[in-house]
Amino acid sequence: MSEAIRTDWTREEIAALFDLPFTELVFRAAEVHRAHHRASEVQLCTLLSIKTGGCPEDCGYCSQSVKADSGVEATRLMDVQAVLQRAAQAKDAGSQRFCMGAAWRNPKDRDMPKIVEIVKGVAAMGLETCMTLGMLTPKQAGMLAEAGLDYYNHNIDTGPEYYERVISTRTFGDRLETLDTVRAAGISVCSGGIVGMGEMRADRVGFIHALATLPRHPESVPVNALVPVKGTVLGDMLADTPLAKIDDIEFVRTVAAARITMPKSMVRLSAGRESMSEATQALCFLAGANSIFTGDTLLTAPNAGDDADGALFAKLGLVPLTGEEPMRACQAMAAE
Repeated sequence: MSEAIRTDWTREEIAALFDLPFTELVFRAAEVHRAHHRASEVQLCTLLSIKTGGCPEDCGYCSQSVKADSGVEATRLMDVQAVLQRAAQAKDAGSQRFCMGAAWRNPKDRDMPKIVEIVKGVAAMGLETCMTLGMLTPKQAGMLAEAGLDYYNHNIDTGPEYYERVISTRTFGDRLETLDTVRAAGISVCSGGIVGMGEMRADRVGFIHALATLPRHPESVPVNALVPVKGTVLGDMLADTPLAKIDDIEFVRTVAAARITMPKSMVRLSAGRESMSEATQALCFLAGANSIFTGDTLLTAPNAGDDADGALFAKLGLVPLTGEEPMRACQAMAAE
């Protein structure tokens, strides 16, 4: 496949992808995946919460919001050496990218020197670096770029029409503005969202459309299945209306649509894997997912764990992605 990478997808085209017979959709996604990536390789990433809880945002899915009654206690920003120790452990376990999240609406300028030191230290280990700190000013983004940050994660969460039903303290436009700020600083973008929050398929179409029509696709697109946490708005809602939970086939359809519309991006099978069957995960890999989070936890949510992942990879014949591939892909996207 030699088609140019498109950023002009219409909602109607993406809706038509979702409406394809399931096997046809997965087949097309697998073809696109193989045209741009090595099919048997999956990138291993590790996610660490470097500052947990106490976030003033009211994101309905998040256990770290001050609005949630989830039992998560607020902590201070971790010491630099403690973060570097965890990064070294992640590298020893086979991770290629080390992702760090802080439960902030936006970092304070007083926090930036420590953040910069962390980025430099992790990068010096040969790991790809990724941060998610909330909204950024251009100055803060520039500091992260100068420190050598490879990726900045800032999820759009859902489609623009459903967004206000999930979050009221930050607008969809705020999300896009932060992505523009990160791009302007020369940092690669990691942006995806969460499905299974009670949204309809039209909202999932809107979610994919918003990402696939950015001037440049995110180099990394995490697709999360909601992990319902008791005490959060969405966790309690789904406990009362379990039929709102997305089914596995629809989740795979979302992964496939992301792969077809953003062919060179790393599509990450993120939160929710611990409750997915091996068969569902296998279908996601077939449909173009080629990145996962390893380890037992994702920020505050459970994750499948290294042993389970190792067994699954052996069963499916998958291997960890070699180190240079993601950055080569990013360089190719930047050259277009």
